[in-house]
Amino acid sequence: MAVLTVRNVPDEVHRALRVRAAEHGRSAEAEVREILRAAVVPSQRVLLGDALSSLGRDLALTGGEVDALEASRDRTPAEPLTFQ
Repeated sequence: MAVLTVRNVPDEVHRALRVRAAEHGRSAEAEVREILRAAVVPSQRVLLGDALSSLGRDLALTGGEVDALEASRDRTPAEPLTFQ
């Protein structure tokens, strides 16, 4: 796990952080971790399959349009990667 040092935190911010941590029953360090997690980690992951399915529903594609898309798909197998 990574270590992060934050310098020059204003006193008023540090005090507010300690108060907030106490309200949540955590140490100041644990509170900072939670604040950072909430700020940068999405609350809900978007799953690619769900997003594509939703897009198809939103576009209201007809069976014929879906068939046309399937027919135009390149079915050539992908070449495996080579590392040289």
